[in-house]
Order: sequence, then structure tokens, then C-alpha cells
Amino acid sequence: MTGIAVLGSTHMDLVAYAARAPERGETVTGRELRTVPGGKGANQAVAAARAGGEVTMIGAVGDDAYGTLLRSTLEHAGVGTGLLHTAEGPSGTAHIVVDDTGSSSIVVIPGANGTVTELGPGEMAAIAGADLLLLQLELPLSAVTEGARVAHAQGVRTILTPSPVQPLPAELLDCVDLLIPDEQEAAALTGASDPRAAAQILLSQVPAVVITLGQEGCLYAARGGEAVLFPAPEVTAVDITGAGDTFVGTLAVALGERRPVPESLAWAASAAALCVQRPGASASMPYRSEIDAA
Repeated sequence: MTGIAVLGSTHMDLVAYAARAPERGETVTGRELRTVPGGKGANQAVAAARAGGEVTMIGAVGDDAYGTLLRSTLEHAGVGTGLLHTAEGPSGTAHIVVDDTGSSSIVVIPGANGTVTELGPGEMAAIAGADLLLLQLELPLSAVTEGARVAHAQGVRTILTPSPVQPLPAELLDCVDLLIPDEQEAAALTGASDPRAAAQILLSQVPAVVITLGQEGCLYAARGGEAVLFPAPEVTAVDITGAGDTFVGTLAVALGERRPVPESLAWAASAAALCVQRPGASASMPYRSEIDAA
């Protein structure tokens, strides 16, 4: 079984469903509010565990009711939470508006995630003993960079989702094996609106990149090779909130099982396609048997 360490965030997602998101200064009436455990780190951890990985979550929750629910949700999914610390104060929250097209806009309040500024011996040992490390940017950059350095020193394959997007220091990128931005994040990181051009720029910083393109699929490029577009399954989206994290978590499992890259990307795309057909983030993530059947 693939051992995956996830150094990342946990949030309680407060998801409002409305016909459309409000414009600046505008109020719209929604039709439903759901409270769903999430956070990019926790979502990737759940996706990887449901896809068959042995997952350890590294991060923090608050000492509030949300923190208790976030921890139990991870444990119910089979994610190890021994290194998910409880900090004083509120847990992180994400305030999400989902419109009738399935698109979403999100405001994240870090809460307890902001307390994860450095790693202790236990966290370092968990990363060093994993097959892969999953990183995002919803924790302080100091901890993310330290985690990447530990993984790189031990030969642990490191996958970074650069979200929410921000300038990435060379000391972090030097330790990343695979970068997975979406189309907007790739453009923000490179200044290139064309994904193929963005991929070539990113390959000067990391060995391989996957740029996710929503319903168009994803673009894969590695140093020394041509960029290849992999189409996504055609489905009707209900809620795309957790699709990217489902893709990353599932892809990590496939790569850890040493599947060929095309097969791994297709498997991950099938998982993401299942996810967008259901409401919610972690609750919509498919199990391995469902992905295999798809």
C-alpha cells in the first residue's frame, strides 16, 4: 500500500448554493447552506485514502466543535490523525458560493492552520518514511518549505498544489517533483495565458507539471518531452468544489503504485469526474471500487 503524508490544511466548508454568485456590493438569495468538512490538505488526504492509500495527515484543527468534526471525518475515511494537532482557538473555515453551473468562489479563513509554522521530529519522521508527500499553500509557507526539504533529502516524491496561488521561492521549487496548478494558477505563476507556454516556463523550475483544465482535461509535461493533453470524461457538473483535490489525491496513489503516467492521469480524471457529479467536497470523493468501475 502506498504511504502518503499530507502536510496541509483542514477547514470546515460553509457552502451556500445560489443561482449565481453576488457581484461586488450585491446580495443574492440562496437556496441551501451545507456545512461540509474540507480544506485542501484534508480533501487530498480523504481522496487518497478512499483511493487505497495509507495516509497520514499533518496539520492542526481548533479546539472548537468544528475541530472535533474535522478530526472524526478524517479518521472515518481511514486517515491517520496522530500528527493532526489541536490548537487553541477556532478551526479554519472556507466560505463557498456554488452557482447553478457548478462553479464556485471561495474565501478561506486559516484559523488553526495558521499555527503550523514549523515541523517537529514526529512530523519530519512521518514525511521521511512516506512514499509521497502532498503539499498545498493553505499553511504558512515556512512549514510547507520545511516539509519539502525533508522529503527531498530523503528521496520522497513531492507533489505541490500551488493554491491559493502566491510567488513560490526557489528553495521550495527545488524540492518539488511534480507541480499541479490549474489553468489560472499556472498563468499567475508564469504570466503566460496559454497552458503549453506556462508549462514550458514551469519546467525550468520543476521536473514535471500537470496543469488541470477543468472539463478540457489536463496538460502533462516533463523535462525532455512534449506536453500532452489528456481529455476529461464528459459529465454534467453539479459541484466542482473538491474536484482538483480528488484528482491530486487519487493521482498520488496511482503514481505510488508505479502505474504509467497516462494510466495514472486517466484514473485520477475518472475520480474527479465522479466527484463533480455530487455535491460537497470530501463527501463527494469516490472510493477505489467506484473509480475502477468508471
